[in-house]
Amino acid sequence: MIHKERLTATLEGDFVVFLIGMRINKPWLIHKWLSVAQAMPRMLKELSQQPELGLLHAEMWFSRTIIQVQYWRSMDQLLAYAKNKDTAHLPAWRAFNKAIGTDGSVGIWHETYQASAGSHENVYVNMPPFGLGKAGVLQPATGGRQSASGRLGAGRETP
Repeated sequence: MIHKERLTATLEGDFVVFLIGMRINKPWLIHKWLSVAQAMPRMLKELSQQPELGLLHAEMWFSRTIIQVQYWRSMDQLLAYAKNKDTAHLPAWRAFNKAIGTDGSVGIWHETYQASAGSHENVYVNMPPFGLGKAGVLQPATGGRQSASGRLGAGRETP
């Protein structure tokens, strides 16, 4: 559903934005990149079935470089998932290192950002719920939330 009004999203407390992706460097080597591409859906299914692990929302875009934006409740939960021997991530990471390692056929990357209350802002116009708007709560970008600086100040405590 497209929301025509100007909206902003809030998410109470600190959270983590995790960008992760892969780049297909040698598209003709399907046997190399297909298993890497198939690993993330397994992890997302696992995370959606176990919300206590901390994933709030994820969005993915496909091209030669695949990117996924994830919102996590905390850095501790993200790191715990990454290291947990009983979840899908660690076996996928080991399989990547065994099958591909540094042979140049498939690139993988991630970036992690810790966000605290008042340190982020967003706006959505003529958009369906998206990004932080799916992880958090959408509300009208009116009053003090009309400008980027107003949205940045909205989550900060005043002394």
